[in-house]
Amino acid sequence: MTLAIAVSATLVAVTAAARSTWSPCGLSMLSTITPISERAKGNSYRSTAMWFVAGATVGGATLGAAMAGLAGAVRSVDLSPTAAGLLATGAALIAAASDAGVVGLRLPIHRRQVNERWLDQYRPWVYGSGFGWQIGTGLATYITTAAVYLMVVLGALTADPVTALAVGTAFGLLRGLAVLLTRRMTDPSALRRFHRRFQLVGPWVSRVVVVVETGTAIAMVSYLRSPAALVMIGVAVIGVAVIGIAVGAPPAALIAKRSVRVAAPACPLPAAVSSPAGRARTAVAIDASGSDVPVDLVGHGALSPRD
Repeated sequence: MTLAIAVSATLVAVTAAARSTWSPCGLSMLSTITPISERAKGNSYRSTAMWFVAGATVGGATLGAAMAGLAGAVRSVDLSPTAAGLLATGAALIAAASDAGVVGLRLPIHRRQVNERWLDQYRPWVYGSGFGWQIGTGLATYITTAAVYLMVVLGALTADPVTALAVGTAFGLLRGLAVLLTRRMTDPSALRRFHRRFQLVGPWVSRVVVVVETGTAIAMVSYLRSPAALVMIGVAVIGVAVIGIAVGAPPAALIAKRSVRVAAPACPLPAAVSSPAGRARTAVAIDASGSDVPVDLVGHGALSPRD
């Protein structure tokens, strides 16, 4: 059971890191730390990006250290494999139901962006590593998916502090590496095209996350070896999977339509980039359903109301 939980925790960490790139903060980083913006400020993009990845990795290790502490506590309790499997299954089902929006269930989220003023006040290595650390922890900035919570639970249930630390560190590293997606964007038009394409992929990634979460529940159930539990939880898993695939993410056409809507965002979360003429802002709006869409990436960003 421990091996199954460890493997599941790793897969969940990968999908959670990938999905988190579509968070407001993740999107902001893809328009803030780019070859265009760093060149405009007279900085080296490669250096800033390296600091960002390093900071994110350390941030993931920070989260991993907390998970390791929880894993040590679980080990001291000497939790039985059956109990660990049931807890993992329950956590996976709750996470899948939250991400799929089943019966309106949504786990609490943390609405917070990094402080864009750092871009004007500090050197590149400071804001690069600082932004990276906050994003790498997974919990310090906007939480987009319940898979982040599930990763923490599974890491603790491994009852192995080393494994838990490794899972958290891998999560942070992957979140940091996402900034390299724009490494070849050398002009604003290319960056706009990238963000358009990138935004349309988001709904499919959301569905993949739900599939991985339900798959985790299925894997845990297979180790319980209880026919009754297998049938009952299996039905719940299939139900969550079907609903999640059907309604877990809005259609691409709707996302594209939302991407140019700028009126009355429920939660505007700005992040700034600098240019020789002054500061241009990246505004990300959170609509009523909780979906994140970039509404205006002016100057060095991806979209504008005219687009």
